[in-house]
Amino acid sequence: MVDEDKLTKLRELKKKMKEDMSLPLRKTAVNLVFGEGSSDAKLLFLGEGPGYWEDQKGRPFVGNAGALLNQLLYSIKLPREEVFITNVVCYRPPENRDPLPEEIAAFEPYIDEMIEVIRPKVIVTLGRFSMAKFIPGVKITVVHGKPHGVDWKGRKLVVVPMFHPAAALRSGEVLRQAKEDFLKLPELVKDSQKIEVKQESLI
Repeated sequence: MVDEDKLTKLRELKKKMKEDMSLPLRKTAVNLVFGEGSSDAKLLFLGEGPGYWEDQKGRPFVGNAGALLNQLLYSIKLPREEVFITNVVCYRPPENRDPLPEEIAAFEPYIDEMIEVIRPKVIVTLGRFSMAKFIPGVKITVVHGKPHGVDWKGRKLVVVPMFHPAAALRSGEVLRQAKEDFLKLPELVKDSQKIEVKQESLI
């Protein structure tokens, strides 16, 4: 059953973002890429920023990296419609450059509210920029696929850093690791309550 209250809140948040003229990157972008999926999602995927096709269509992960993400979700029998997918910045950076710290900071209140509304059991960060939001100062090559209990705004969140699908498309080894990491997700969602918050995980 769909939670109408959550849906309403997400629609209001999207409207607020569209009307926020202070948000960076909007002048060079075609569309706001708010995010999509289930408002009751147990899994929330947080990427870096929209690319060309995402900007054109106003939807996250619809290009080549999105096709791979769909395949990875299919490998764990999880329909894309049952998760929620968004990015740390919701307008496309010009020429697909990396998002700047001040751009990520400008979108942060909206992303935080999105997480607050959906209240997922597990957040999967795709790439280093979204990983740094929850687990700063670590290398993705070291921590990918490992669940981290994070104290976030006074409540526990389980964060699983993963490679960005775009990186997996460029490297066979990264793709192999991404596939392995994905296979762990159903179990991690099931056992999310058992994962404790450890301060050292933030170091």
